[in-house]
Amino acid sequence: MDERWLYAWGLGSVALGAASLLVPLYVVALGGDPTALGLLAASAALLGTPGALLWGRIADRTRNPRSVVVASLLGAAVSLGAIPLLDSVVAVLAVNAVLWFVSAAAAPVLTLLVVADAPERAWSGRIAALNRYQGFGWAGGLVLGTLWLGVLAPQFDSPLSARRWLFGVTAALAAVSAVAAAKWMPSAATDLGRADRRRIARFLSGTHRNVKTATFAFTPNRLYWTTLGLRPRHLARRFTPRLAAYFLAVALFSTGFAAFWAPLPAYLSAEGYGGDATFGLYLATSLASAACYGAVGRLSERFDVRLFQSAALGVRAAAFPVVALVGAATGLVATGGAVGVFVVIGVTWAVIAVTGTGLVTRHAPASIRGEALGVHAALVAAAGGAGGLLGGWTAEFGYLVAFGVAGGLVVAGAVVVAALRGLSTPGSSGAESTERGTTEQTESTDRVETTD
Repeated sequence: MDERWLYAWGLGSVALGAASLLVPLYVVALGGDPTALGLLAASAALLGTPGALLWGRIADRTRNPRSVVVASLLGAAVSLGAIPLLDSVVAVLAVNAVLWFVSAAAAPVLTLLVVADAPERAWSGRIAALNRYQGFGWAGGLVLGTLWLGVLAPQFDSPLSARRWLFGVTAALAAVSAVAAAKWMPSAATDLGRADRRRIARFLSGTHRNVKTATFAFTPNRLYWTTLGLRPRHLARRFTPRLAAYFLAVALFSTGFAAFWAPLPAYLSAEGYGGDATFGLYLATSLASAACYGAVGRLSERFDVRLFQSAALGVRAAAFPVVALVGAATGLVATGGAVGVFVVIGVTWAVIAVTGTGLVTRHAPASIRGEALGVHAALVAAAGGAGGLLGGWTAEFGYLVAFGVAGGLVVAGAVVVAALRGLSTPGSSGAESTERGTTEQTESTDRVETTD
């Protein structure tokens, strides 16, 4: 496989990775309050979700999927170039929604292109390569933001001016990425049958190895692939009470996660953290989670997954309000404490991510396993929108209140998980086949990093 076009996508990922935090910081610099940040996060999730489904289906029917990727990158470049020209928070919210709507178009197409003309045994390696470029690109965007706002910002008239120029850089990166994709990316994708699509969905659902998922909940690629062929009536007839209860837990703690992240940039700015420090903390969280996936995968084979996940949820829930307490400190205590707490948040995400889809895969009846993973992805996306709105609203009563509410939702989810004792062992229905399917999936996804 010619990997030159993967460099193009990696460059686009740098732009999107930087934008994921730069836009909230810009809203704060314009005077946006936590409610505005909640609307920002919610709109990205709620509009990006149908965007992923719509663009994925369009790409699936076009004879030239490359054009969809190029259009996605050009749309991102135009959106990023337009934002620094805006002085209205409402206008920025609208353009940001467009940004994540158009950027959602690329991921499903890239998956189709990367497996094109390849035997199934090579899919995992190719998808892993795609995600290495995207993962490193997204982390590179956070590094770019840290260095730009930390080293170059003093050369500009104001912090707002420095952020506007950084938007220009990200827009240029996205534009160059689009030109490179148009030149290097293959124009045709393979025709996939239903069974092939289910295999791809299984690959993409089996692991969360991607740096950005620690802080950015929207996962367009997984959402698209796992919801293909979703049949609600068929699913409802075969849904087990245990699985339904676990999904209730997922809805609770995913909403809590989003409620924490949505107002966080405003809180850090209010406590005197500059844009570079904020980017650095997000980077620390993401890298901490990325570094722990392998170890967590091994530990999850040795310990009770139900207790492992509920414990991680409990630690993460406690860490959210601690962020507010650390922010009230000064000097090295505040800096060191903040980094430590954000590293803990990243590590716990690795545990929750690795164990989450494993629990769904193990305890969903074999006939609806793929559809259950689709519901799981859709539930996380919807919770991201609801949690963003909740976090922005509760922050108006104080950040400690907002982070406490977020932590409380995570605790509620942890309690539900801990109470479901049946999650500790394979389900009684199809236990042997479920266990075998989980093992096979683990073996394949150990080599795959998912595109979110």
